[in-house]
Amino acid sequence: MTIKDIGPQPQSFDLEQATRENKNYRTVAWSGRYLQVTLMSIPVGGDIGLEVHPETDQFLRLDAGRGRAQIGPSRDQLTFDREVSDGWCVLIPAGTWHNVTNIGDEPMQVYAVYAPAHHKPGKIHKTASEAAADSDDEPAEWSVQPDDVEPDKRG
Repeated sequence: MTIKDIGPQPQSFDLEQATRENKNYRTVAWSGRYLQVTLMSIPVGGDIGLEVHPETDQFLRLDAGRGRAQIGPSRDQLTFDREVSDGWCVLIPAGTWHNVTNIGDEPMQVYAVYAPAHHKPGKIHKTASEAAADSDDEPAEWSVQPDDVEPDKRG
């Protein structure tokens, strides 16, 4: 299944199928004015990456695999620590440090909903290192963003 981010226009697709079939670390599937949907594939032993989004709430849902979700007020104080698997969601408030690590024996297939939008529409990152090195991954100018945006931090 091929998903094309068409921006803030009506869109419909089989989200579970698209998530399970996604082979990229991150694929931006849909970008709206106020939120965004991305698909993620995390390899065995890999992780999303310890990070905090000061102005972005996140909803993550696993459609395949097993993970360990760690969330907390600082990178050294991840007080929420849960094992999650197919069908589970992880809710991450803005300004909260978080990471999800693949602890299973197959790729962890995840979709993420960001509010507000967090990535460039249609952006595809094949690997986590490619995503980390990308300096051209800002939300669209037409998306609604907070006035004083504090930059994300990585662990």
